[in-house]
Parts: sequence; structure tokens; C-alpha cells
Amino acid sequence: MISNLQSINYYIPELILVGSILLAILFDLIPPLKKWNYYIALIGIVATGLFLSMSFGSDKSLFMGMIAIDSFSHYFKWLFLISTFAVLLVSHYTKELDGTHRAEYNTLLLIVLFGLFLMSSATNLIMVYLSIETVSIASYILAGMLKGNRASNEASLKYVIFGAFSSGLMLYGLSWLYGISGTTSFEGVRQALVSNGNPLTIYMSILMMLAGIGYKLSMVPFHFWTPDVYEGAPTPITAFLSVAPKAAGFAILIRFFGSVFSNSDLTPILGLEWPVLIAILSAATMTLGNFVAVYQNNVKRMLAYSSIAHAGYMLMAITVLSNTAIISVVFYLTIYLFMNLGAFFIAIFVENKLKAKTIEEWKGLGFRSPLVAGAMVLLLMSLTGLPPTAGFIGKVYVFSALIENDQFYWLLVVAILNSVVSLFYYFRIVKSMYLVGTDETAKVTPHPVILGCILVLSFPVILLGIYWSPLITFIQSIL
Repeated sequence: MISNLQSINYYIPELILVGSILLAILFDLIPPLKKWNYYIALIGIVATGLFLSMSFGSDKSLFMGMIAIDSFSHYFKWLFLISTFAVLLVSHYTKELDGTHRAEYNTLLLIVLFGLFLMSSATNLIMVYLSIETVSIASYILAGMLKGNRASNEASLKYVIFGAFSSGLMLYGLSWLYGISGTTSFEGVRQALVSNGNPLTIYMSILMMLAGIGYKLSMVPFHFWTPDVYEGAPTPITAFLSVAPKAAGFAILIRFFGSVFSNSDLTPILGLEWPVLIAILSAATMTLGNFVAVYQNNVKRMLAYSSIAHAGYMLMAITVLSNTAIISVVFYLTIYLFMNLGAFFIAIFVENKLKAKTIEEWKGLGFRSPLVAGAMVLLLMSLTGLPPTAGFIGKVYVFSALIENDQFYWLLVVAILNSVVSLFYYFRIVKSMYLVGTDETAKVTPHPVILGCILVLSFPVILLGIYWSPLITFIQSIL
């Protein structure tokens, strides 16, 4: 552990983010400079990525053990940077945000990004709460950016209510852990639980912690906000919320459960069966997400339930929490970033050009915009988990983690059946694009920037479905 002053040397990427936030606010206050706010945000993200690359491989505990800078957090920070950069880029060219306070929008995205950085690095109970709240409060505002839109206002209000409830439960759970251990560091809490922890107290703490973290993951039963917020929020924000905070939620879940409720070999402390609880929640999450998605007609709402289902798939690996399982989750999250952002960016294009919000309104898109429709088919195949896409490889690795540990075969059966169900509702969009006739024959094309983002995000989906070993090897080398 190093001193606070020395810690600053390893905290430069985060400091650049903070500086970018302050500059964005300052430029917004000076009318002649206001137009440069967007570029400040983009440059800030690029500069953060540059300095993050320079510090890659560091393994330090900073600010008296409050956060850890290591390869695990670095990898997740790259996922956050890529998703934020892509969303910020596409947001600049979407009609949905016309007339909104763009400067505030860009600044809030950077604030959320800073909070996500803290979430992936948190090694202290206080930092866990502060990082989640930093992300949540800015996200509430982003969900309601369309102030004149009733659905957006409703989405923001529901997000606040559910978020406050989940945060309250988590804070109560944190207070229990502090009361048992007398410390807020992960390692200190774990040692106290092993020495004199009561199983009932530990289980109650786990349940309350899952309320806060599960809210970020859209995990059942803390998923109720997801469909309404995804539908009512601006689509770029929906895309962002479906990827970045979810990845941060898994980062903090892996670090917290691996450090506090597990021994050094990642087995549960005191022989407690908390993995069974995770397995039940995983099965409930994927089942509810997939079966309710079948009945959705709104594309954004359907993708919301799809994101719930994917959280369930990834939770499968947390039930064993082995090194193989952690690698599979990180690999799956990487793939999920590309395929989910790509699908939402196509939804942005369709909503901008065709004013289409329901699946039926996508009719004829396969002939009016063949390239975009083809990319959508590829992304939907990957979300389903069909070969030869990256989504198939991701599911194979998650499933193999259970098989390798010779546990929870029933959960594996549930996941396979759920994947079959997902095929039905994903391909309703394909059916509408190619098999439903339309009188409209005029070609439609997205803005070059949006089209470029869609193609860039689609390329890894097919590449990693054919040649994924370098990414897996890299992930194995840093975890």
C-alpha cells in the first residue's frame, strides 16, 4: 500500500477524466466556447485511454486501500471507454437528442464514466457505495434528458425510485459488514467473517449487497426498472445503460464476492452455499428475461428484456467463481459490448429515419437498407448464441465453466432451453425486415458516422466467432 501522494502517479487516467469534466462545464458557461464541449469530451476519453495504456500492468493499492489499480480493472476500464466513446459519437448525429442540452449530456456521460472507473477498482465498502451512487445519480438525469417527453420523465422517475430503494438496502448490508468487522477494507471484512462470522448474518449481508449490485445488473428481482427506463430514455442512453453499467456491476460483483465471501482459492468462506443462491437468481433472471421478451412488440423494450436474460447467462459463471469462470464472464462481456451496442445503434438509425419503434414498423428494411439489415441479422444471431458468431463462443465458455467444476448441471439445461426461446423473439425482427411486404421502396441509409460505428461493432462479432483464441489468451494473461 502506498501513500496518498504517491497514489496520484497511478491515478492519472482518472484525473484526466475529472479535468475533462471540469473543462466541459467551463466551456458550457462561456458562449463562444460552448460548441467545443463535444470535442472536449471526445478528446478527454482518448487522452484517458492513452494514459491508461501507459499504466497497463500496474498492480497497486491506492489511497490507503480504497481502490486497486490492476489488470482486472484496466480491462474493464477499456470496455467503459469504448462504449462511452461510441455512444458519445453516435449521440452527436441522432435526431432524438435535438433540442436537448447537449453540453450537459456530454458532461454527464463523462461523470458516469468516472463512476464506472471507480466501480471496477473499488476495494473498500465506502468506495463501493460512492462509486455506485456516482454512476446512478448521473444516470437518473441522463434517462430524463428529453424533458418535454413524458415517457422520458417517467423513465427517470422510476429509475430514481428503484435506485434509491436498492441503494438503501445495499447501504444497510454494508453497515452490517462494518458492524461485524469494524473495518471497511475487503480483506479486513473477509478475515472478520472467517473468524467470527455468523452464517445467518452473512447470508443477510449477501442478500442486501445483491440488491445494490443486482440493480445495476438488471437481475431478478431488481429488474423492474429496466424495461420502462430502456423504453423511455433516449436510445443512445439506453444503449449505454445496457452495456457499461452492467459490465461495471459484474466487475464489482466478481471483486466483492471473490474478496469478501470467498477464500483465497475462491471457495465460499465457512462452506456457505451462497453459490446456490446465485444459481437460483441466474435461472430466474434468464427465464424471466427471455419469456417476457417473447410478448414485447416495442424493439427497445424487447432488447431490455434481452439484456436481463444475458445478465442471467453471465451470472451462471459467478456460481462457481473459478479462474475459468471469471475469464468466461470477461470474455462474454466483451462480446456483449459489441453485439448489444451494434443492435441499439441500428435501432437508433431506424427510429431516426423511419420513426419506427415497433417490430412491425421494421418491415421491408432488408430491401431498403440491405447493409444495415444484414448487420442486424448478424448481431441478432450472436445475441441468440448461434454459430459462427462470437455470441456462440461466449456461451460455450460460460457453459464450460460449469462443466469444468462439475456443478449446477440443471442450470446448464435451463440456459440451453432459454437460448432456444430467445431465437423466437430475436428472429421476429428478421422476419419483419425480410418477409413482411411494404409499399415503401425508397432506399434509406444512416449517417456515415452511425454506419461506420455499426460496421465496426459488427466486425468483431464475426471475427471472434471464427478466431477468438488471441482474446482469450490475453484475458487469461491479465487475470
